[in-house]
Amino acid sequence: MSSEPAPKRAIIFIDGQNLFHGAKEAFGYSFPNYDVKKLAEEVCLRRGWQLHQVRFYTGYPDAADNPFWNHFWTAKLAQMGREGIHVFNRPLRYRNQSVMLPDGATQNILVGQEKGIDVRLALDVISFAWQDRYDVACVVSQDQDLSEVADEIRDISRLTHKWLHIASAFPFSPASRNKRGINSTDWIKLDRATYDACIDPRDYRPKQKP
Repeated sequence: MSSEPAPKRAIIFIDGQNLFHGAKEAFGYSFPNYDVKKLAEEVCLRRGWQLHQVRFYTGYPDAADNPFWNHFWTAKLAQMGREGIHVFNRPLRYRNQSVMLPDGATQNILVGQEKGIDVRLALDVISFAWQDRYDVACVVSQDQDLSEVADEIRDISRLTHKWLHIASAFPFSPASRNKRGINSTDWIKLDRATYDACIDPRDYRPKQKP
């Protein structure tokens, strides 16, 4: 294996919905208010990495299903594109799900689910390692399904005789129920001060009619 490079080229891979739910649980924020470029820069600064690229992955609702959040994500993703962030997005897929009501009755509700987002993120992490596009992959997520990606990166490092490192970053506070990063990765805990320094001052939510 080759020696540890200096500086280390880093690509930050951000699971947008996982980041939002982590920040909601840890800090109580009610909508995705993060600035992903600032967050990526902060993570790299803390670790002494050279930020090579930021990639963002999310599902979003169709305008016919939820015009409010469709407007939000359309505007936020457009701004990311203007900042040079590579965005991968797909419309949510909906299915009926039964939920138990307090009186014991059940009710069917329509639930939107992401399809293919985590797969695309995983494929990019692996393929970019083979292409020698980074030394460090930092995945902003707590999705344990991605632990297999970490194993693949170690195999690629061994087979190519190249130094490779994978980390996972996630919001963290005493209120967090999930206190773990992705297994087999280097965990980077983002405390409230760090997260708050990376809040996007722009609010992409549409104005409600009076």
